[in-house]
Amino acid sequence: MLLDNLALFLLIVEKGGLSAAGREKGLSPASVSERLAALEAHYGAALLKRTTRAISLTEEGRILVDGARRLLAEAGELEAGIRSGTRTISGPIRLSAPEDMGRRYIVPILDRFLAEHPDVTVDLNLTDGYVDLVGQGMDFAIRHGVLADSALRSRTLGENRRAVCAAPAYLEVMGRPQHPDDLSRHDCIVMRFGANLDREWAFQVDGKPHKVMVRGRRVANDGGLVAEWCRAGHGIALKSVWDIAEDLASGALVELLAKFASGETGLQIVYPPASVQPRRVRLLIDRIASELTSLGNVPASTRRT
Repeated sequence: MLLDNLALFLLIVEKGGLSAAGREKGLSPASVSERLAALEAHYGAALLKRTTRAISLTEEGRILVDGARRLLAEAGELEAGIRSGTRTISGPIRLSAPEDMGRRYIVPILDRFLAEHPDVTVDLNLTDGYVDLVGQGMDFAIRHGVLADSALRSRTLGENRRAVCAAPAYLEVMGRPQHPDDLSRHDCIVMRFGANLDREWAFQVDGKPHKVMVRGRRVANDGGLVAEWCRAGHGIALKSVWDIAEDLASGALVELLAKFASGETGLQIVYPPASVQPRRVRLLIDRIASELTSLGNVPASTRRT
């Protein structure tokens, strides 16, 4: 009964109200309200704030949403394994990854994983912006850089370096910057992360941090588009070497100002601090970690100064 009530609670949250959840399940509003009250009594806490127009989660409710999803997923996986008499895995996996890295590296891994596990479904969110894993019900995300949310757990995959780059065609016309400050005279392609523009590029000059405010006529929130514009000769971009390794190796893009590079940041898998992850999620995390780690860091031979 507890699992049934947890499933109903998640449906209430998803549908935005008790009545809508009741219609979905064929239950009366009174029955839904009674079962929600039983769930709140079980945990000894209010889970929802209700007004005449809307509902919202309490802090305890937010915690329970994430835990309930995982508990129900584990229960479904356990039942499927017992019924089939095997250790097959099944059920949904929700993950997020940066645009370029997702298309270039993660999608092929998912294709192979799904081919091996036909009862698993994947919901992939490709975005270069911040994703609230708990609020959006994500199992995990792949992220560059420093872990901002200390409540999340992480698994390091390797190092990531960002490179200033441009197409040879752009450099032939506009010339090559010799110092980070020269970027102020160039057309730079800027990434948008949510409401924030990545206009302040970091370098090391004489062993000290040095930041340059760049500007340009093109701004996008899609890392793939930024790389495409850069290859087409529309300006200078700052990209992860994971995303442009092939372009650097082929000469489609040239790395600039390498001796002023600001250093490396981590590439990692992050996930909510739940004590138990469904087996299918653990297996996919292990697969991604194994395959990305086997690629290693982008070799120094791809650098072109």
